[in-house]
Amino acid sequence: MSDYVSFPRPGGTTAGYLARPARAGPAVVVIQEWWGLVPHIERVADRLAAEGFVALAPDLYHGQTTSSPDEAGRLMMSLQVDATARDLDGAIAYLKDQPEVKGSKVGTVGFCMGGALSLFAASRNRDVGACVVFYGAHPNVKPDLAALQAPVLGLYGGRDSSVTPQVVADLDRRLAALGKRHEFHTYPDASHAFFNDTRPGVYDPVASADAWAKTLAFLRRELKAS
Repeated sequence: MSDYVSFPRPGGTTAGYLARPARAGPAVVVIQEWWGLVPHIERVADRLAAEGFVALAPDLYHGQTTSSPDEAGRLMMSLQVDATARDLDGAIAYLKDQPEVKGSKVGTVGFCMGGALSLFAASRNRDVGACVVFYGAHPNVKPDLAALQAPVLGLYGGRDSSVTPQVVADLDRRLAALGKRHEFHTYPDASHAFFNDTRPGVYDPVASADAWAKTLAFLRRELKAS
């Protein structure tokens, strides 16, 4: 079951797409790419619900979506990080209050811009118990890695020209130096956005299927889902 909802956050309210499983389960925040809260992200939430998770995708652009890369870039760069932090905090708190949610921790899963925000949320909110980063990038989002408590699963493409193997290696070294629990997987032939099945030019069904299986296993383990 899924529906559009409005949830409180500090200073106001935010809309989102909430997908509920057939029975109680752990909670996950699904964080959008630079396109906005588009049907692809809603389907990710639906897929998580089908696997037993209560999934909420907050609308971080507050009603705006686009299919234009130029407009998406403009929306991403105009994102106000402090306001987005409040949106994410509100989403996490809202999920924790849902009667069908099991467990005291919430997972975050984000893609591209949302991947960076997934790590950002996990670094600032101790209610996050598992963080999944699909090729995360945003030049203005600077997670406080020293404050990170949740384990991290990173999923990357070896042919990604945005989040390059060097960027991934640098993040890997920083997390290791801080003693943060993390596991990274790079698919050598995959490009940026390899998980997005609405983009045939970059979608990689083999890498996508493996990354999804790893994501589910990670969330179930860390959020104690059966």
